Amino acid sequence: MAQTRLLSLEAPPLQHAWTAARARRGRLVRRALVVSDVVGLSLAFALALIDYGSRATNTNSFSVGWEAVLFVATLPGWLLLAKLNGLYDRDEEHAAHTTVDDLIGIVKVVTIGSWLLFVTTWFTQVASPYPPKLIVFWCLAIAFVVVARLAARAYCRRRTSFIQNAIVVGGGETAQLLARTFQMRTDYGVNLVGYVDTVAPARNAEVKYLGNVDRLPELVQRHGIERVIIEFPALPREQTTDVVRELRRHDVQVDIIPRLYELLAPGADIHMVEGLPMMGLPPIRAERTLRSLKRGFDILGSALGLILLAPLFGWVALCIKLDSSGPVFYRHERVGEGGRTFRLIKFRTMNVEAAKQFDDVMQDPERRAEFERTQKFLDDPRVTLVGRFLRRISIDELPQLVNVLVGHMSLVGPRPVTRAEVARYEPDADTLLTVRPGVTGYWQINGRSDTAWEDRVRLDLSYIHGWSLKLDFLILGKTFWVLLTGRGAY
Repeated sequence: MAQTRLLSLEAPPLQHAWTAARARRGRLVRRALVVSDVVGLSLAFALALIDYGSRATNTNSFSVGWEAVLFVATLPGWLLLAKLNGLYDRDEEHAAHTTVDDLIGIVKVVTIGSWLLFVTTWFTQVASPYPPKLIVFWCLAIAFVVVARLAARAYCRRRTSFIQNAIVVGGGETAQLLARTFQMRTDYGVNLVGYVDTVAPARNAEVKYLGNVDRLPELVQRHGIERVIIEFPALPREQTTDVVRELRRHDVQVDIIPRLYELLAPGADIHMVEGLPMMGLPPIRAERTLRSLKRGFDILGSALGLILLAPLFGWVALCIKLDSSGPVFYRHERVGEGGRTFRLIKFRTMNVEAAKQFDDVMQDPERRAEFERTQKFLDDPRVTLVGRFLRRISIDELPQLVNVLVGHMSLVGPRPVTRAEVARYEPDADTLLTVRPGVTGYWQINGRSDTAWEDRVRLDLSYIHGWSLKLDFLILGKTFWVLLTGRGAY
């Protein structure tokens, strides 16, 4: 777990420690993102200028130097536009925020900014912009800003000032889940100091009990707490409300976990009725048009992927044959949409005697406990040398594109489960079987093999409840990043 800036409870209280502490991450990330945006936009402008020079639609009299001065003068406007679209504030508020979450906002800002620049210069005659150059700038600006933001966030996550100390109000199962999550996902930069509640601490808890809720203001001050996560404490509603109000007065980020969080999804809609907030849950079965669009995207994406990856498939097949005896592909029965079974295809990563060796491996109590928790072994002796490499970068999953093309699977969806595993989704097994399983999914971007089984079930159901095309694209984008980092794969 990330190192805590923990202070002794016997130490004298710090004056307004929460305000200075909470500002640390926000100030760090905002400055880094502003610099990254300036660098990304400037590089895009410079390359577009080098490529097209000072060509304009009606005149060539507009000098390169004057164009550069004009662009630099507009940079504050670009940054203001990004600020208005929330591109500098969400890292402080959302622990799991990434550059992929910014992608739509970046495209929006660059598009609006480019059009404003084009229209303003055209009508004021300050310049006569050359459309091809503007299009090149637009494309390069999106790419460079995304890359620059990735680099900026990578830099920030290595700084101690990025880490936020956190306390959970309420010590139920959700607090234990948060402890596991923040310990595994150090990139979130959240150090869970402990929890407070009105009830006695649970035995063998994964997070430390810090005392009664009444001590919360003192603990926030003494531990430099920047984030308080409110679970379902055994508190009256009025007392919980008072706690939240006190925390917000002290400039602490407050996250509230709703009681029915298992049913809520990333795209849950919050709306107001006479000042009363309501969270809308749409029907699980998506409308036919959206399902058709998803299927069309699956066909296009899988066909294109199989064509482009054909040379890679050949190279992997050769490596597998040279490394160990046996077939190139591994086929296993899984349950798909509507309860229909199909044969899932993967590159073989284990030796041919793996099934027979499974019982021997399960004789080890520690191995058995590990498998019951994640359905995998961290250091599986049955995996071949080439197989270990393929699993690390998830190349072994690529043949599932064939399953996608023929309609057994989707590019994005819940995990493809065996018939025995379906029962572990009860009482929501019927919900699981309403959609096609996916090559990647919500579980893939939230821990992969490190994720406990109950967490995989929760993530799969959360995806189904809140499915949208936007969510699919978001998951695909984050999957590429997870594959690059190799986090949680074995």
